[in-house]
Amino acid sequence: MTAPTSRAAKGLSGGAVGTGDLVFFVVAAAAPLTVMAGVAPLAIGMAGEAAPLGYLMSGLLLIVFAAGFTAMSRFVRNAGAFYAYIGRGLGRPAGAGSAYVALFSYNAIEVGLLVAFGWFTESGFDDLTGVRVAWWIWALAGLVAIGVLGYLKVTFSAKVLGVALVLEVLVLLVFEAGLLAHGGGPRGLDLGTLSPEHLGGSGVGGMFVLAVGAFVGFEATAIYAEEAREPERTVPRATYIAVAFLALFYTFTVWMIINAYGSDRAQDIANGEGGADMVFTATERFAGAWAADSLHVLIITSAFAATLAFHNGAARYFYALGREGLLPRRLAAVSPKTRAPVTAVVTQSVIALAVVAVTVASGADPYTVTFLWSNGSGILGVMLLQALAALAVYGFFRRERRGMPAWRVVAAPLTACAGLAVLIALVCANLDLLTGASNGVNAALVAPLPVLFAAGVARARWIRRRDPRAYERLTTVDAESV
Repeated sequence: MTAPTSRAAKGLSGGAVGTGDLVFFVVAAAAPLTVMAGVAPLAIGMAGEAAPLGYLMSGLLLIVFAAGFTAMSRFVRNAGAFYAYIGRGLGRPAGAGSAYVALFSYNAIEVGLLVAFGWFTESGFDDLTGVRVAWWIWALAGLVAIGVLGYLKVTFSAKVLGVALVLEVLVLLVFEAGLLAHGGGPRGLDLGTLSPEHLGGSGVGGMFVLAVGAFVGFEATAIYAEEAREPERTVPRATYIAVAFLALFYTFTVWMIINAYGSDRAQDIANGEGGADMVFTATERFAGAWAADSLHVLIITSAFAATLAFHNGAARYFYALGREGLLPRRLAAVSPKTRAPVTAVVTQSVIALAVVAVTVASGADPYTVTFLWSNGSGILGVMLLQALAALAVYGFFRRERRGMPAWRVVAAPLTACAGLAVLIALVCANLDLLTGASNGVNAALVAPLPVLFAAGVARARWIRRRDPRAYERLTTVDAESV
């Protein structure tokens, strides 16, 4: 892969991405099948009947966040998304600090997902063929495929993500249809599970860690604003569609999983020996062995799709930071043929390769260590960015609402910021539920976030002293000014 650029092709491919493409990027990044089959049983084990409402309430909070986030998207078109918003609303030093946190968080999530893809594929391929191929070989094969897709036109990635997403959602709908055809589980369809009274039970705080993490990646609609058609319309529309779909789909699916076993038994089963496989077991019972087998295969494609989506997002952060001088400017190189941020794609691929190599060399468990630890850091970092972005929306519109209603640019972002702050506190208090690690390890996983934020602030101030003009351009470069 070469990285030539020309004056005619030094920006990303504008107007290439539509609303449907954005929705595919966002929902695929959330990996609904992986979340429901791999994580929802843990949430049910923690909070029991409160789990469905946990996903619904998390989705509602993020819709409130999206109200202000998408209002600001009309005025900010930048592949750096979060840091550009924070820089415009809270000042350039805060934006630069957020830039480094965002880059770290997206990389952490992407490399963890890549390793998880290899881990899922090793197990799935062994189940189907009886042949065991080491997880790291699958991870490397996935990395090559993702690197190639990242180099090609962004619309091709959207098509791949679209196919994977449709299949993984369909197989869960097949399970749900089978359960409905049987009239529900042992207790029928128990609407009492959706009662708010369950939210007062123990384990609810830990459950929210998993529920909020299930939505991470939805903000990526703004990352593609420079490549979107009519971004002032497509970005808000895609954001609302994606968050609303995920909230309703997660809530309904978790409710159906609980009904499959009975609301009085589901939590005990989730915490039992076969809890991790409860979605596969229920699918086989109510939809047939073929559906369960399909589930085992499609969880692999789900992990691949999520890795590709986060890979694309991380590469665009590299591109945006290189363009503004927060990282080496060569990272802003764009292929004249595909208009992809080719140097950023290669850089991201090298980082992922290094993480795979370190995991293999150290003998660390790919799932319980590399995947869970990296995603623990990444999810917390994204939540921190969401809270700062919500506050930035208020800051951006504080002096002039620019024709926007007060509920959207004052009430909504401040409410979202407060809600996210509470959830961040819950995540920090219950991070061990995600990582399974000691307090010392968890502290080490959180430590990069404030350190990187401080480094970004220091970098911005250094730029202000050395090159005031470059400082004035920080977080203000967008598709129209390239």
